[in-house]
Amino acid sequence: MDIPAGKDLRGANLQGANFQGANLQEANLQEASLQGADLEKANLQVATLYGADLQETNLQEANLQGIDLIEAKLEKANLQGANLLKANLQGADLEKANLQGANLQEANLQGADLEKANMEGANLQGANLQETNFQSANLQEANLQEANLIKANLSGANLQGANLIEANLQETKLKESNLRKAKLERANLEGAKLKEAKLEGANLEGAKLISANLKGASLKGANLKGANLIKANLNGANLQRAEFQGANLVKTNLKDTNFRKANLEGAKLKEAKLKGAQNLSLDQLSKVRTLYNAELDEKLLIPLKEKYPALFEKSKDE
Repeated sequence: MDIPAGKDLRGANLQGANFQGANLQEANLQEASLQGADLEKANLQVATLYGADLQETNLQEANLQGIDLIEAKLEKANLQGANLLKANLQGADLEKANLQGANLQEANLQGADLEKANMEGANLQGANLQETNFQSANLQEANLQEANLIKANLSGANLQGANLIEANLQETKLKESNLRKAKLERANLEGAKLKEAKLEGANLEGAKLISANLKGASLKGANLKGANLIKANLNGANLQRAEFQGANLVKTNLKDTNFRKANLEGAKLKEAKLKGAQNLSLDQLSKVRTLYNAELDEKLLIPLKEKYPALFEKSKDE
């Protein structure tokens, strides 16, 4: 079924209609009811569906490039493999929607609700996801490179193997999220809430984690080379075999953390809180750049000051 370009169908009741493969390019479907309709492989390029009801609608492999879906109702909609390049989904309700493998590159999803949505393998590169709700969503292997996730809610989300290189995750909620083997190189996680997050094998090289909360997080085998963790909270975190070469841990809370086989070579630990740290050896600490004013248990502090007094001296760049 083809509809003339630009056709005005505002407020139309098209519930359960069959538009499979239809050409609806530039159609005006503002606030139309398409609940349960079949729009598989339909062409809705640059169409207007502002406030439309698309609950449980089938939009599999549909062309939705540049579409206006502001505040649209898309709960449980099937958007698997759909093309949403540069689409505007600001404030849309996509709870439990299926967006597996969908193309959302440079799309605007600011303030949208994607709770429990399936976005496995979706392309969200450069997308605006500010204050978006991804609570308990599946974003496994998704591409979020350079995406704007400021203040987004990703609590309990599955981001295993996701690409978050150079993504902006400032003040993002990531409590209990799964970030195993995620790519977070040069990502901005300043002030992010990562309490009890799973970051085993994640690549955080050069990432900014200033004032981030990583209390109880698992960073086993994670790469934090050159990462900035000034004033971060890693109380009780598991840092087993983690790589911290050249990392900035100034004023970082590392109390009760597990440092078993962690690499601290060249790390800055000025004013770091290390009391109660577990599996931390003299050999590991002898290779750091500075321990100036660091808080250490006496069993480590006394022998270190005797063998490596220079580590406790104030350097020119301190």
